[in-house]
Amino acid sequence: MTRLNRALVNSDFKFPVDVEVQKYPDALPERVIQFGEGNFLRAFADWMIHLLNQQNLFNGRVVVAQPIKEGLADMVNEQDGLYTLLLRGLREGKPVEEKAVISSISRCLNPYTQWDAYLKCAEDPLIEYVISNTTEAGITFDKEDKFENQPPTSYPGKLTSYLYHRYQFFKGDASKGMVIIPCELIDRNGDNLKKAVLQYIKLWNLPEEFACWVVGSNHFLNTLVDRVVTGYPREEIKEITNFLGYTDSLVNTGELFHLWVIEGPKELAERLPFHKIGLQVIWTEDMTPYRTRKVRILNGAHTASVPAAFLYGLEAVGEMMDHEVMGKYVRQIIQDEIIPSIDLDKNMLEEFANAVVERFQNPYIKHYLLSILLNSSSKFKARVLPSIIEYHKLNGTLPKKLVFSLAALIAVYKDGKIDGTGMKATREKGEFIMKDDMWALEFFAATWSNFDGSKQSAQEVAAKVLKNTQLWDKDLSEIEGFVETLGEYLYKIVNVGMQKTVAELIS
Repeated sequence: MTRLNRALVNSDFKFPVDVEVQKYPDALPERVIQFGEGNFLRAFADWMIHLLNQQNLFNGRVVVAQPIKEGLADMVNEQDGLYTLLLRGLREGKPVEEKAVISSISRCLNPYTQWDAYLKCAEDPLIEYVISNTTEAGITFDKEDKFENQPPTSYPGKLTSYLYHRYQFFKGDASKGMVIIPCELIDRNGDNLKKAVLQYIKLWNLPEEFACWVVGSNHFLNTLVDRVVTGYPREEIKEITNFLGYTDSLVNTGELFHLWVIEGPKELAERLPFHKIGLQVIWTEDMTPYRTRKVRILNGAHTASVPAAFLYGLEAVGEMMDHEVMGKYVRQIIQDEIIPSIDLDKNMLEEFANAVVERFQNPYIKHYLLSILLNSSSKFKARVLPSIIEYHKLNGTLPKKLVFSLAALIAVYKDGKIDGTGMKATREKGEFIMKDDMWALEFFAATWSNFDGSKQSAQEVAAKVLKNTQLWDKDLSEIEGFVETLGEYLYKIVNVGMQKTVAELIS
């Protein structure tokens, strides 16, 4: 079967299925250097640039730098940067599939073997954008990293070397600064990346004038990215290959929904005019409301609903959403308690919440509840606890379903036994491994160890959990009625059962 490459796309090959194809644009110059050749950026930023090129609104391609020694550079180059992207999900309740051959990547470099070619990109005045996704751990400062390394080990180190080479080549020309757009999933990613670069400049004794150029001539933008990218469809690849009619080693899959919030000067939006083709890219002076909306509604709904759904006996998010009882439970948590706890524009919140529900229902994505339970205690503090506290401040009462969600989470740890892989726990359907910070697992195991099944004992468990300032950074037992309400739900879960307790809660 024919392999996807430039010759295939530019030939008269008749694609057996309705795949959107644009002739490979050899004449387009490279305008972006991208750190990361993985699934996410290829289904997100590179897809967006491809769409801009189709409308003649960007007319540039992406040269990719592989951030680690072992990666996909050879595979990307073998296919001339081309790959098939399948976006699948629900739109207005109906299944939709979009298929396209993405042609925005020109080539992929491995800085570990092509350091000179990597630095050569810094000499190109047309390459003015940096995009990255090097995982959450990618934006770090390593004091052992050296300027002489070719390349430095960390992404900020590689970027510092790149910017210094550009600074030297263009003799400090202020107009040759870069627009740097990190997509790593950490708060204030642009600020953190700039901080790391400046730390390397100091560590490596690079000129103070260079540091001034970095700060004054370059834009480090904070961003928020949102799209579930499921990547290479290993379990479906035979069927997909037959369906497409050609071999593609870089097939990528993701959901239809996408959102890119970029905190930066509005004039940059005209240079990267994603909004002109209907993409959900928001340029803003303050991304805080959008981050709050995502963390509290999308992530918060996951974290608040999954423990109860898992103990109920369900396995995946889609199954939870389709379930008569648990589906109603999730929707009520969002509408009745999370949205009312957020002091932002209600239309904006409702629109996003509707999209979240549709995304949770996506039949093409199997998101297992047990994987979402990973590190649940810290997730609950960041994603759900703020909604509980703010709801209480705004309404003077506790949000019952969110308090219940904490009880469900605590119940997950009940009867758990610590071993080398985490905690071996049980539910009605059998044993499972609960993974969390070891100190948290040990705390919950110890807290449940003296439980005798009584209401008084459930209250004691609730009090110990809420008083643990290591978990919550504050003593939550001071909130009026929290211990009593949480203890009551713990008692019901243990003695009545999860299924009956949830049914009563949503009635």
